[in-house]
Amino acid sequence: MSLTLGIRRPRKHRAVDKVGRLLEENHRLLTQLVGARDHIAVQERQLADVRAKRAEAEQVVVCLDADLDERSVELEQAQAEIRRLHAQLAPYLAADANANAITVPPSERDTSRVEDQATAPIKVTTLWAAHGIGPVVRTEGSTDPAHLPAA
Repeated sequence: MSLTLGIRRPRKHRAVDKVGRLLEENHRLLTQLVGARDHIAVQERQLADVRAKRAEAEQVVVCLDADLDERSVELEQAQAEIRRLHAQLAPYLAADANANAITVPPSERDTSRVEDQATAPIKVTTLWAAHGIGPVVRTEGSTDPAHLPAA
């Protein structure tokens, strides 16, 4: 009579099973390798495109920098010419402004009508000063001079 009581003995690892698992793993790794090669090829093409575009952009920057330098020199020359012409023209502008000056006599207000009479300045004072009173201080029953305001 044999009692098994639900205890199973571990299966023996057979070499054939191990070879099958290794072949499956080898196939999976080869598939990953092919996928990695494809991905690397795509990345290398993209890198080559980026490098070509970068070289083109650098060439554009060099051309724009040279153009900027030329324009800066032209601007400085034009500003010097403007200053020279302005200095030459300044006496003519001043003479023209003096010859065509518009002078206006000072205005005088007609105060003959009652509603146009000048008024006296309005005296503005505080209510305390107007009524001759000081601030009201409540002492709350305290006779300590430290609590009373200085008069």
